[in-house]
Amino acid sequence: MRRLLTLTAMITLVLALTSCGGEKNNSSDSTDPYLWLENVEGEKALDWARAQNKISDEAFKTQPLFAELRDRFLEVFNDKERVIYPDMEGNYIYNLWQDEKNERGLWRRMSKEDYLSGKNEWEVVLDLDQLSAKENRKWVFKGASWLGPENNLCLLSLSDGGKDESVIREFDVRNGSFVNNGFSVNESKSDAVWVDRDHILVATYYGPGTMTTSGYPSIVKIWKRGADPAEAETLLTTDTSHVSISVFGMNAADKQYAFIADSKGFYEREIFLYTPEGIRRIEVPSDVESYGMQGDKMLLYLQSDWKIGNETYKSGSLVSFDLQDFLAGKKTVRTIYQPEERASFVSLLSTRDFIVVSTMENVQGKLKIFRPQGEKWVEEAVPVPGFGEVYMLSSDEQSDDYFFSFSNPVTPSTLYYGDGKKITALKKEKDYFDASGLEVNQYEAVSKDGTKIPYFIVHPRSMVYDGKNPTLIYGYGGFNVSEQPRYNSVCGIGWLDKGGVYVIANIRGGGEFGPSWHQAALKEKRQNAYDDFFAVAEDIISKKITSPEYLGAYGWSNGGLLAGVALTQRPDLYHAVVVGAPLLDMKRYSHMLAGASWMDEFGNPDKPEDWAYISKYSPYQNLSKKTKYPEPLFITSTKDDRVHPGHARKMAAKMTGMGHTVYFHETIEGGHGAASTNAQEADMWALMYTYLNTKLNPR
Repeated sequence: MRRLLTLTAMITLVLALTSCGGEKNNSSDSTDPYLWLENVEGEKALDWARAQNKISDEAFKTQPLFAELRDRFLEVFNDKERVIYPDMEGNYIYNLWQDEKNERGLWRRMSKEDYLSGKNEWEVVLDLDQLSAKENRKWVFKGASWLGPENNLCLLSLSDGGKDESVIREFDVRNGSFVNNGFSVNESKSDAVWVDRDHILVATYYGPGTMTTSGYPSIVKIWKRGADPAEAETLLTTDTSHVSISVFGMNAADKQYAFIADSKGFYEREIFLYTPEGIRRIEVPSDVESYGMQGDKMLLYLQSDWKIGNETYKSGSLVSFDLQDFLAGKKTVRTIYQPEERASFVSLLSTRDFIVVSTMENVQGKLKIFRPQGEKWVEEAVPVPGFGEVYMLSSDEQSDDYFFSFSNPVTPSTLYYGDGKKITALKKEKDYFDASGLEVNQYEAVSKDGTKIPYFIVHPRSMVYDGKNPTLIYGYGGFNVSEQPRYNSVCGIGWLDKGGVYVIANIRGGGEFGPSWHQAALKEKRQNAYDDFFAVAEDIISKKITSPEYLGAYGWSNGGLLAGVALTQRPDLYHAVVVGAPLLDMKRYSHMLAGASWMDEFGNPDKPEDWAYISKYSPYQNLSKKTKYPEPLFITSTKDDRVHPGHARKMAAKMTGMGHTVYFHETIEGGHGAASTNAQEADMWALMYTYLNTKLNPR
C-alpha cells in the first residue's frame, strides 16, 4: 500500500509542486544586488555558477581523496549484488535498477514467488535510457499509480532531469508500452488517480488562473477515456489563496478509492471521497494525516485532539472508522495505537487482514501488527533485531504479504518479508565500510529552554576524549520528519572510515515524539530547533569529544536552512558547514517557487509581525562583513524546482562580496537531490566528503 496524504508524502509532493511559470517575483526587493541570480537559467546567472563550480572543483576534485571516494561510491551504487528492494503490485515485484550501463534505469518485474525464492531473472518493463535517447529527454522515473492489483494498467510519472515537474502517461506492463491514445497529462505539477478503467481524476495546470498562489493546481477534473480533457467535468475548485488541490487513491478489498484533498494550508485540508453520485466530504479534523484504507476502514493519524460526542481521541494517535458508516452519520471511531510518552507513530502498511505499524520509542524503531477484531484492534509485537530504524517498504492489500527493512549506523540494512505469522530475513546489504571498531551511543543535550534533546553518536571505540576528533553533526528539524539511526554507506565510506565521528541530532520540528515535538518549532518557535542543534554541539564539545576546530554541520533542504542558521548564528561552533539545497533568503522564500506553501511552517515574511521573528534567523539577511565565518560549501541544482537555487546562489555571492571564502557546487541536472544518475550522485558526495575531510580531518 502506498502511504497516502501522509506528511512525508506532502513534503515530497505538495512542498515540491510549483507553478508552470517558474519562480514568482511579485515581491521583488530592489535593494538586493544579487536578485539577478534568481533567474534560474539566465546566461549571466549560469556563467556565475560555472565560475563558482570551477573554484570548488579546483579546490577539491584535484585531490586524490576525491577520486578515491567517487570510485568507492560508484562501486556501491552500481553493485550488482546489492539488495533489490521490492515494490509489490498484485502478484509481481517491481524494481528500478540503475548501474553503469543503465544510468536512467530499467523498470522491471518478476513474480512474487520467484522473488521470494531468491531468483534474479527480471522482465524489463521499460528501459529509461532507451526512452530518453528516443525522445531526447533525460527521463527520471517518478513512480506509478495502479488500477487494481490484477490490472496491467498504470499511470506512469516521468521527470525530465529529476525535476518535481513531470509528465503522466498511461502504460501497459503486459507489452511494455504506452497505451495508444491513452491518458496523458502534459509536463506540469500534477497528480492523477484512477476511478475505474475509463476514468481518472486529474489535478494539473488547466491554463491561466488555474494554479494557486503557492503554485499548485486549484482545480480537479474527471477525465473520460477518449474524450477531450478540455471538456472534462470539473469536480472541485479551490480558492487560489489555498495551497493546493491534490488527488490520491488506492485499491482495497477489491474496491477502487479516489480521494480529493483541498489544502487550505500545509497542515490544514478538507478530504473528499469521489463517488458516482458526486464527491462527499469526510468530516474529520483539518490537520489529520490520512493513511488510506484497510479493507473498508479509513486510517487517520491525529495531529490534535479529536472530540466526538463524549469521546476524545488524543493527538498522536492512530485511529480508524468504517468509511461508509461514517459518511452515513454513524461516527464510531476506534483507537488503533496511542503512544506513551517519548514514543510516536511513524508509518504503516496495509494488508488484507491487518495493518503493520512502525513506531518509535525514544527514537528507536519498533514494529507491531494490529488486527481488526470486532469492535477493537488487537496488537501483536513483531520482533526486530535491536535498536535502529524500521523502514516500511511495500505490502499487498490482496494478501498478508509485506516487506520492511531494518538497519542501524553500524549494521547494514536487512530486507525482511512478513506474512502475519512470522518474519523472514531475505537478504542483508554488504558491509560497505568497516564498522567493526565503531560503537553507537545515545545521549541527551539540554537546550536553551531546558528541553532534553536526544542525539545519536557513532564513533571509534578507541576514541580519545581530547577534543580533537573530527565530528560531523547532521540535523533536519522540520515538517514533522523524524531522523532515525540508520545505516549510511556514503557517510560510512566518506567519513567514518576516515576516523570521523558522526552525530544525528533529534531536534524539535521533527516528529520524533509526535505532533507536539513538531509544533514546538513552528513559526515564532522556530528558534527552538536551532537552539537544540547548538545544544548538541555544545554537549559533545563539553564531553571533549570534539572542539570547534574539528566540528562540522550538515543539512539538506529544510536542514539546509538549519545549516545556514548554524553558519550565521554560531560561527564560533563550527569549522565547516555543508548547506545543501537550502532555503536561506527567508524574506523572499514565499515568492520563490513553492515557498508560499511553507508559510504554515515558517510564517509569512510579508506580515510585519511574522517578519519580526523570521528576520532574527534568516541567514541571508543576517550576514555580516565583520564576522569570521567557517568556509561553507553550498550545494544546489539548476533543475531544483522545489527549493529555488537562488537561495544558495545569492548567499554564496553575498558572502563572496563581503570578502568571505565560500565553496559552491551547482549541478545542471538532478532536481532537489542534486543528482539523478549514480555517477552524478557519486560525484556530488565525493566532493562533499572531500571538503569535510579537508577542513576537519587533515592527514
